[in-house]
Parts: sequence; C-alpha cells; structure tokens
Amino acid sequence: MSVIQTIRDKAAWIIIGAIALALIAFIVQDALQGGSRGLFSGNSTTLGKVNGTSIDVRDFEARYKMAEDNYRAQNYPVNDQMRSQIRESLWNEFVEDALMTDEYSKLGITISDKEVGDILYGANPPQMLKQQFTDSTGMFNAQAAYQAIRSLKKGTPQYNSFWGEFVPSLEKSRQREKFTSLVGKSMYVPKWLLEKSNAENSQRAAISYVNVPYSTIPDSTIKISDDDVRDYVNKHKDTYKQENERSLIYVSFDASPSGTDSAKILEEVAKQKDALAAANTTPEIQTVMANSASETPYFDGYVLSSRMQMGNADTLRKLADGQIIGPYLDGPNYTMAKMVGRRQMPDSVKCRHILIKIGDQQGQARTDSAAKKLIDSIQTAIAGGANFDSMVVKYSDDAGSKDKGGEYEFASLQFSNLSKEFAETIFYGTPGEKKVVKVDNQSYSGYHYIEVLSQKKIETAFKIAYISHAIVPSDETINGASGMASQFAAASRDLKQFDDNAAKGKYNKLQADVKESDFMIMGLGETREIIRWAFNDAKRGSVAEHPYQVGDKFVVPAVTGASEKGTMSVEKARPLVEYKVRNEKKAEDIVKKIGSASTLEAVAQATGQQVFNADSVTFNSTFIPNVGNEMKVLGASFNKEYQTKVSAPIKGEIGVFVIKVNNISAVPNPNFDAKAQQQAIQQQMGAMFGYRVMEIMKKSADIKDNRIKFF
Repeated sequence: MSVIQTIRDKAAWIIIGAIALALIAFIVQDALQGGSRGLFSGNSTTLGKVNGTSIDVRDFEARYKMAEDNYRAQNYPVNDQMRSQIRESLWNEFVEDALMTDEYSKLGITISDKEVGDILYGANPPQMLKQQFTDSTGMFNAQAAYQAIRSLKKGTPQYNSFWGEFVPSLEKSRQREKFTSLVGKSMYVPKWLLEKSNAENSQRAAISYVNVPYSTIPDSTIKISDDDVRDYVNKHKDTYKQENERSLIYVSFDASPSGTDSAKILEEVAKQKDALAAANTTPEIQTVMANSASETPYFDGYVLSSRMQMGNADTLRKLADGQIIGPYLDGPNYTMAKMVGRRQMPDSVKCRHILIKIGDQQGQARTDSAAKKLIDSIQTAIAGGANFDSMVVKYSDDAGSKDKGGEYEFASLQFSNLSKEFAETIFYGTPGEKKVVKVDNQSYSGYHYIEVLSQKKIETAFKIAYISHAIVPSDETINGASGMASQFAAASRDLKQFDDNAAKGKYNKLQADVKESDFMIMGLGETREIIRWAFNDAKRGSVAEHPYQVGDKFVVPAVTGASEKGTMSVEKARPLVEYKVRNEKKAEDIVKKIGSASTLEAVAQATGQQVFNADSVTFNSTFIPNVGNEMKVLGASFNKEYQTKVSAPIKGEIGVFVIKVNNISAVPNPNFDAKAQQQAIQQQMGAMFGYRVMEIMKKSADIKDNRIKFF
C-alpha cells in the first residue's frame, strides 16, 4: 500500500506539471499564431501609426460609438454609407491629431477655458446651440444655453457626448483655424514679381508655324515593348504612383422579394382590417398595432394638413372618421390606414410654465404630495395677482427657461419630442388657458403650471393609424438565392472555372477596383467583408469559397489583379502611357524627316504639310487659336531668338511643331495696381495654402493604415 501511495503522490505532481506545461504551450501557441491579435504580436490593438505615434483601435471604437450615438440622437439615418463616412472622418481626425498635437504645442497654439466659453456662448456659437437657444426675436440666448449645459449630469450619455465629443471637436477646429491663419499670413508676393508678371501677361505674339500631326504616322507601324513602357514610367514615377489596390470581378444572385412574397405580405396586411376597424380607443389601436407587428409605430397625436407630405395625402384627408383604406403600396411597404379623428391645431405655440420637480431637489427629497401642494399654492398666488416672472425665478426647477420668464416656443413638429401631457395642454388648449399638469419622465418628472400665451397658423390636423409591413423576401427566396450562389462558389475554384460557370449560367460579371480603406463597391453598397477578404485572405486568381450577402444579393467575388503601393506595374500602366510612348517614337521619326530644314517652307515641303499663321497669341492664355492646348509652342512664341530663325522641332501634344516668330508686342494694362493685386493674391494664396498645408503634411508623413485588419 505504501508503494502504491508513493506512486500516486508522485504521479499527482507529474500530472499537475504536465497540465501546466500544456496550458503554457497553448497560450504561447495562441500568442504566436494569433495574427495581429496575438499576445506577443505587439500591435494587437494598433489601428495605425503616424510618424511612429500609434492609434489604438479601442480609442477609435469608443469615439466611433459616441459619434454614431450622437447622429442617432439627432435623428440622422445611420446606414452603411453614414457609418463609412463616420469611420473615414474619424480616421482623418486621428491622423491629424497625431500630426498636429506636437506642432500646436511648439507654436503655442492652445485653447483656454475662456476661449471655450467664447466658442459656446460668444457672437458665433455652434449651429446646434444657436438653433436650440434662439428666442422669438431671433437672438441667441447665451444664458439659457449656459444653464442647460451646466445642468448636464456627469456620467450621462448627454454629458459624455457633449464634453467628450462635441466640445473637443470645437477646440480642435479652433486650433486648426489659428494654425491655418498663421500659415496663411506667412505668404508674401514681392512687388517686382507682380510687375514682371503684368509685363509678361500684356505681351502679344504673331507666329507662323508648321504642324506635323502624329496621326500622319499609322499606329500599326510603331511597336511598344514592355521595356518602353517601363522606361517611361520610371522617368515619371510621381505621375504613376498607385495605392494598395485589388481588382475584382463578381457575380451576384438576386434575393429580392418575388411576386409570391409580395402577394403574401399584401394578404397579411389585409387580414388586419377587421381588427383595425373595431379598435377605437388608443389602447385598442396600440394592441392591434402590436399584434400586427406594424413597421409604422402608432403616433397618438395629430398631424397638420400642411405637414402631410405623402403621395396620397389628398385621399387620406378626405377619409371619414373611422374609415379605412388599403392595403396600398407605400414605398417599400404595403400599408393600410384608418382615420382616427381630426381637430383644429396650431402650427406653433408660445407658452410659459413653472416646473416643480419631484425627487431630490437641492439635497432634499421632495415627495409627490409636497410638489402638488407647492404648485397649487403657486397657481393660487398667480390667480391672486402674483407676478409670473417672479414666481418663475423663485420656484421653477427648469433652468433652461428661468431667465426668460419660463417662456418657450414650440413648432408642431416638436409635439412628439415633448411630454404628452405638456404637449396636449399647449397645442390642444386655447390662448389664455392656464392649467396644472403632472408629467412623468426622467428629466422633468413633476408638476407644471402652464399658461398658453399665443398660437399661430391654426388648421385642421389628422390622427391616422397605419398598419404597414415591409415587402421582404421569404426564407424560400433567400435560401434559393443563397443556394445558387453557394453552388456557383463551390464549382468555381479558379478564374477559368469562374468565367466558364458565369458563361454557362448566363450570369452578368461585373468589375470593381477597391482600396484598403474602401467600405463600399459602387452599385452594391456596404461590402467591407468582401474588401477585407480580398486584402487579407485572397491573392490574385482566388475565388471566394462562399458567397457574401450584400443587401438583397448574394455575391461571389474573385480577385483578378493585385497592385501594391508604389509605382505602377507595366501591365497596369500600359493603357495609360502607351499612346504617349507611341507619340514620342513618332516624334523622333518626324524630327528625322524634318532633318536640317532651316525655313518653314522647307519644313512644310519635307513633311507634306502647310505653313499657317496665328496672329493673336497671348502670353497669359492656355491655348493657341486653331492649334489648341500646346504650352511648349505657346512659350516658344515669345522667344525673341525665333524672330531671326525658325525654332527647333517642338514635340507637342498633337504633333511636332516648327515655328517662326513674326512679331512680339505689348498691350498696356492701365488698370494695373501692384499694391491691390499684392494684397488680393496674398490673401487668396494664404487661405488656399493654409488649408492645403494639412494635406501636404499628410503626404510627407509616414502613415501606416491597419484598418483592414480590424474592420
């Protein structure tokens, strides 16, 4: 027994050690093979680098979420295109921050707290604040904006969005303004340069010329080799730079709703007609809407006749109370509408109120009964002649209206944004009416004493209940398209098979060139997953192993070409430069044909062309009459040497030219004002360069973009 026990004791330690080693091996293996997210990869969260400064993906995603939430709060449609724009804008902001933070510090460009106050509450406040806090006279109420901003509670989404996203963006914008202004004011144009430019621009020339067009030599006689293209590209590398790109072809399989799908949805909407007809009260209508899973939520309010912008608005206005129409086609939905009721309602309302909140107020708990008692006392005091403004200042818990006598103006479009009880009192009441209402919501839970001051543009408004279902594909339609796409992908394991199967199935092949930073393929929409596959997992000749769902399509892509960042390859550059190389070779042949001819007549005879005249060549133009945009010829027209002899052959855009200058004259400019031009040009150049300098700095920076690895 003792021997067995000893073996057990030792075996236990051996087993524990083996497990520990296995765990360590697992962790190390995961770290080494985990790609960009491995433990020892060193850049698991590095979205990119700017001159060695890292951009962390966690910071980026936090800012992105904040920005997206902000757009949603402002009722912007956050779709695929919007998301792509937000990400691109944020990336540019992070890059600019990395580039400019040290530059701003070196130049002493800072934003003080006082400046932040001036930005928010000064003469030119942000548009968002200006819209929200402009009073009835059209003046920006800085005090109201200040009070509203001070009332934001730390930790809330509103506080985080305002101070974490909105204000920093304003500060950066002001810093950039200072920087661009500083750079712009450094521009200087010397007076002598303007005088020289004015003298040159006043010149006129009369020339005679012979043009030997390149078209006189057939293209078929000129052979362009790969070496010719390569040599030309190497001489013009800056012109033929390229980004990291992939060339794709793809076939798509339609999964949009079929006729059968559409008919079935139409039938489902029609089935709700009896239930909708029987529902008369708000709870009953809401129950029917919930049971029908309507795409359109029920708005328990009235919409002004003038605000009804739908195509069938005239038909809806003519419905009797309780009458139903539909189902009818309304955009992407089948819709059924019931006229619930109508009433007279203003387009805008001016009111004033006093709010007594329930809950924690100035460190003391205020109960419902205490709040009700206080509001009743206020109502009694005002009815007895107490000054409304004084009562607002003394008692109201609404900081946003305290300094303006509790007054607000609301448009009918804001009805749904207000508390239901408050909105109904001011829009359904009459001018002069005073009323106490209780409101239950997070920000303004409590009792309001409300007075309706005035109402404008009263007209008929309608309350309508809509049941609508989106026309979407059935599972059968989706599975059918998905299955066909999967079969195509499985049978197309290389480009030849892809082409053969596309031809056999008579599928339309489409092409696209994409960069690493792209999120969309034109005509398809949000296709980031396809782009990531093309850059991360595929190589030239690869066909996706499975289809990608893009909207109502299933897409099978293939990579036909890959271009790495740098100078274009011969294959890619050939279509762009071949004609230029051909023209260079033709120019050499034409020059040989001209030979040593020393007069225009001799040149014309040698080349079979004619001598032409151009009598109104101006120095500051960009073309020559009857010749075109030939800048080399234009410059040579003002060379005084060519007044005594013909020019050497000039290799132009459309042919080879030989010119003779007949006369150079000048037309004085009596309106020339060197000082005025100096100021105007400096201002123009300063503004332009001030904003271009940021792009210049980006081009000269070492920017590594790893976004393709993350999203």
